[in-house]
Amino acid sequence: MVRSGDDHTPEDRVREAAHDPSGHRARLRERLLEGGDDALADHELVEYLLMAAIPRRDVKPLARMLLKRFGSLAAVFNADPRALQATPGVGETAAAALRIAGVAARRMARQQVQEQPVLGSWQALLDYLHIDMAHLRRERVRVLYLDTRNRLVLDDLVSEGTIDEAAIHPREVIHKALDIGAAALILVHNHPTQPISITLDHAPNR
Repeated sequence: MVRSGDDHTPEDRVREAAHDPSGHRARLRERLLEGGDDALADHELVEYLLMAAIPRRDVKPLARMLLKRFGSLAAVFNADPRALQATPGVGETAAAALRIAGVAARRMARQQVQEQPVLGSWQALLDYLHIDMAHLRRERVRVLYLDTRNRLVLDDLVSEGTIDEAAIHPREVIHKALDIGAAALILVHNHPTQPISITLDHAPNR
């Protein structure tokens, strides 16, 4: 059946009213749809995602608990599903609802990087790396291989280490660059307690 306009049926509204007699969820939805990017606070964004996964509970306390435990909105959305499910009240469905927000954010950021020369869109690259790596709890080393037009050819995870170190073998990185015909590469690594560090080097093209 095709619906137009409001996709909530009378039955949907009766069920929602039964589980939300104060109308809080309806007001939250209205603010989200009619307001700007800052219409909802961080805990309300988490709460809205949890509402879809846990329809018959007040999930505001759980949203606040998650933000307190993980430290930030980005950390919640980038958390390992097992860590999310270790929080009382968060099951597999709720963890998936939170996880999808992080996946979508990373995919949008990656597409922006892929659609234009990396060196001409440095801020987009930094945004992508920050979304993807800033909240990791282990050091990770990645190599971004570029073509002659500075477009991203391959984003390769080469090492995942401990909280304070990750090993890398330069010879393997260079061989990879030669194998795929990369003209340049960007070596990226994070520190769990510090900003992302980025260095740029050129792979030999011969």
